Amino acid sequence: MSTERAGVVVVGAGISGLSCARVLVDAGVPVQVRERGRVPGGRMASKRFDGRPADLGAAYFTVSDPDFGAVVERWRAAGLAREWTDTFVSYGADGRRTVTGPMRWAAPRGLRSLLEALADDLPVVTDRLVTMVGPGPSVDGTPVGAVALAMPGPQAAWLLDPNLMAATRAAQEQRWLPTLTAVLRFPRRCWVDFAGAFVNDHPLLTTVCDDGDRRGDGAPVLVAHTTAGFAGQHLPQPTAAGPAIERAVRDLLGLPEPAAHIHVHRWTYARPETPVDGAYHLDDDGIGLAGDAFGPSRVQTAWLSGRALGRAIADRLGTPAG
Repeated sequence: MSTERAGVVVVGAGISGLSCARVLVDAGVPVQVRERGRVPGGRMASKRFDGRPADLGAAYFTVSDPDFGAVVERWRAAGLAREWTDTFVSYGADGRRTVTGPMRWAAPRGLRSLLEALADDLPVVTDRLVTMVGPGPSVDGTPVGAVALAMPGPQAAWLLDPNLMAATRAAQEQRWLPTLTAVLRFPRRCWVDFAGAFVNDHPLLTTVCDDGDRRGDGAPVLVAHTTAGFAGQHLPQPTAAGPAIERAVRDLLGLPEPAAHIHVHRWTYARPETPVDGAYHLDDDGIGLAGDAFGPSRVQTAWLSGRALGRAIADRLGTPAG
């Protein structure tokens, strides 16, 4: 491999793409991150309602890796992240019970604010749609040193020239499940205090989070995530599923009054059905894949996968990461 430094295009400004780009920039590799959306975020997306953010994607994140923990500590020091709760309630056949687990972290300004902090000094171009990744490799006909596709495998497969057989095969090996996220804004807090709930064996719901508790402002907002089966029935028109989700949440929590506003967001590729082997994919064509498909479906997994791919690409280009 030539030691000449060649540019890298990272497609996707979610946490795995930004983690990958950070490693490459620190190694002195020319990088451009291309994001089709208006802002970074990926599945750590937030949306503002009357000026207040609500998280539409990941409900929280946990920390067990010390390197990721160092990043989180910087977020905490900047006031962007805070410890939220280690206790959820669980609804199932045995009724309602309390379950404890690892500390869940949240972001007072929405999880997207963490991605914006990661992207602050990185070369990110938003509203930039990539349509083809070809041999060479190339991106939309322009030769590059390597390409990092930081997105779910099915989305990566749409971009790949069929002649890139190794990357296409790796992308197609990934199986993903959908979900709908409903943001339910109520006139007042009319539920028994809880941070979040796991909902087991329910035909419609999987989790419900008290977004006012999560955000720390006490707002009367709940955020619910649906089962893949229910989401699959409503992907063409997700907004139409809002009333059914709201009824299910009210029945579950015994709420006396309806939500004043319902917003439903569709995630066609919300989480991997099963993890794939390894921490990332990088082939001899110079095409890499990274994300939370390479391990448990978690924010930390995506960050670690992007970092590992960035290091592998830097090694390939002859500029090893520190």
